[in-house]
Amino acid sequence: MKIGATQFDLDRRVYVMGILNVTPDSFSDGGKWNRTDAALVHVQQMIREGADIIDIGGESTRPGYTALGKEEEINRVVPVIAAVKARFDIPVSIDTSKADVAEAAIRAGADMINDIWGFRGDGQMARVAAKYQVPSCLMHNRKEAVYEDFMRDVCADLQESIRIAREAGLERENIILDPGIGFAKTQEQNLLLMNRLDVIREMGYPVLLGISRKSMIGAVLGLPVEEREEGTIAANVLGIQKGCSIIRVHDVLKNKRAAQMAQAILQAE
Repeated sequence: MKIGATQFDLDRRVYVMGILNVTPDSFSDGGKWNRTDAALVHVQQMIREGADIIDIGGESTRPGYTALGKEEEINRVVPVIAAVKARFDIPVSIDTSKADVAEAAIRAGADMINDIWGFRGDGQMARVAAKYQVPSCLMHNRKEAVYEDFMRDVCADLQESIRIAREAGLERENIILDPGIGFAKTQEQNLLLMNRLDVIREMGYPVLLGISRKSMIGAVLGLPVEEREEGTIAANVLGIQKGCSIIRVHDVLKNKRAAQMAQAILQAE
């Protein structure tokens, strides 16, 4: 898969997506990077630590978050995306569920769409992705954690996202799936899904895992968000073992090293 000018071998390598929240209210690092100068310093650090992609988001998706209007979200992310692309040679993903934001971000230089509603929120998102033929991560999500058969329903929802993407004209090779850990799932369902990530991979698309510092880890370990680094690494290593190709993280360096070690072991013959 080509993301921006970079070719990614998602069948044989594991890549690290560094998180850049340009928000005042993100659950983990809200307010730290919502100035362009601070954002650029953080991006430089993440690149130095081994990030392969930078995921830029302007609206918090933590539980109870306040929804933004599209113009405010555009005003947050577009200057940062443009500045990052002007200064660094690294693929940039736009983390948004709004089609107008995604299109503005792509025009500013974004190379990929990361949609927490998997094209099932904004009806125009698939059209934008297809228009620019940008790689797109389709995350599993629902309005409520209500399922008849949990794993079967998650896969069916993802298949619906894939159908929407393909019918809009997005090429198959531009689709990535995200199981949506922490979104519309109970603690027990999150743990089950983590243990069955191979089922998502068997759908035939690369899988992105976004588990960094999430409440699932806090609930297991009884730790606040700033102390979930070891739990994040453990979950990511398990995800790599089960076939995930991209791990989306706040702490790049240690997760990068863990990914490299896990990959070396898994590829040994």
